[in-house]
Amino acid sequence: MAPVGGTAVQDHVALAEIELCGELIIAASAAEDRLSLESIDEVLRVAEERGAG
Repeated sequence: MAPVGGTAVQDHVALAEIELCGELIIAASAAEDRLSLESIDEVLRVAEERGAG
């Protein structure tokens, strides 16, 4: 039974992963052919993460 107080637990990492998966699905469905590795990296913002790290 769910608690009555609305005490939802949010996993921010899981939510971010779900968002990125959604963006990949959208990009793949809009592409005419398979996504290149470079396109996938762009959708996942890999370069931004490397620059920040």
